[in-house]
Amino acid sequence: MSVDTDALMAVLTDTHAILTRQGNDFSWSSFPDADAALQEVEELSAAVRAGDPPLLMLTILFAPTGPIQEVSLSSGWAEEFLVLADRFDAAIANAALP
Repeated sequence: MSVDTDALMAVLTDTHAILTRQGNDFSWSSFPDADAALQEVEELSAAVRAGDPPLLMLTILFAPTGPIQEVSLSSGWAEEFLVLADRFDAAIANAALP
């Protein structure tokens, strides 16, 4: 079982871009602010590029009521998050989760 690394990196790249938008509200998420959210996405992206995707952490990040969804709900892009989450699920569909 494997992860579609290219698809996963595309999701993370798009997520990073969305999290940089002005006006995002991080108050209901576990991220203290945009910098913390971006740093986490960058660290996870580096792990994926290195061939060691932290699937549990990534799954939490994109989970319903996970930190990215919380930002999306309070920032007005909830539908866009659902598309990202579907793409994430497809990218890891063949992976064995821990």
